[in-house]
Parts: sequence; structure tokens; C-alpha cells
Amino acid sequence: MKVRTLFLLPLFLALFGVSTFSHAANYPCSKSKGGVSHCTADGKFVCNDGSISRSKKVCR
Repeated sequence: MKVRTLFLLPLFLALFGVSTFSHAANYPCSKSKGGVSHCTADGKFVCNDGSISRSKKVCR
């Protein structure tokens, strides 16, 4: 039992750590903005709350 736990615990922690970092990226209109609604003609992101994102990325 202890050998199995000693093997599975580091594996679980490694998988959990990878998934945490993959969701840590900053995206346009994240958090309270509610996500991206659509793009403007000049490539800016329009958030679900109606505001324009200040992101430097180009919306396609």
C-alpha cells in the first residue's frame, strides 16, 4: 500500500501542477470581463461586458 501511494502521489502532483500552469495564461477579456464577444474591424477584442480589451494581440 505504501509503495503505491509513494508512486501515485508525485504523479498526481505533477499532473495537477501542469494543469494549473496551463490555465494561468492571460487572455483578452479574462476574469470579470466575461470572455471575448467578438472582434472589431481593426482587430481589437470586444469583451462580453461591452468594453474593448487593451490587449496587444490582434483579433482575427
